[in-house]
Amino acid sequence: MPMTTSAEKQQPIILHGRVVRAGRAEGEALVSPEPISFLGGVDPETGVILDPNHPLHGVSVAGKILVFPHGKGSTVGSYTILRLARNRVAPLAMINAASEAITAVGAIIADIPMVDLIDIGRIETGDWVKVEDGRVEVTPKKKPA
Repeated sequence: MPMTTSAEKQQPIILHGRVVRAGRAEGEALVSPEPISFLGGVDPETGVILDPNHPLHGVSVAGKILVFPHGKGSTVGSYTILRLARNRVAPLAMINAASEAITAVGAIIADIPMVDLIDIGRIETGDWVKVEDGRVEVTPKKKPA
């Protein structure tokens, strides 16, 4: 019988935060170390991050669990999040270290599950994340041997 190494056993990390928008979603994490400005920073037609100075420039948020410290910029960013949802290129859920009104309102009006007050440093791009209300379950991606 083959032995299972600790690298093969990926134990989920359970985090608890504050519910901003209740709901359930699961998918692959896309983690930004920097805040995101939705108005002008994300294309509402494609979900691609447009800001040339952002570390995720050129990457799409569509169908991902978007993890970032907080939003920034104009209050019209809330409407951009709604446009992302209407165009079916929105994130499946959003996780913040500390949400602010722009992103929170966007998640609420777009019906995107959102949690904040999470230690986002424990989540990496490529991890599998399940969000259910204030509970976040993170299954780390497999590390190369």
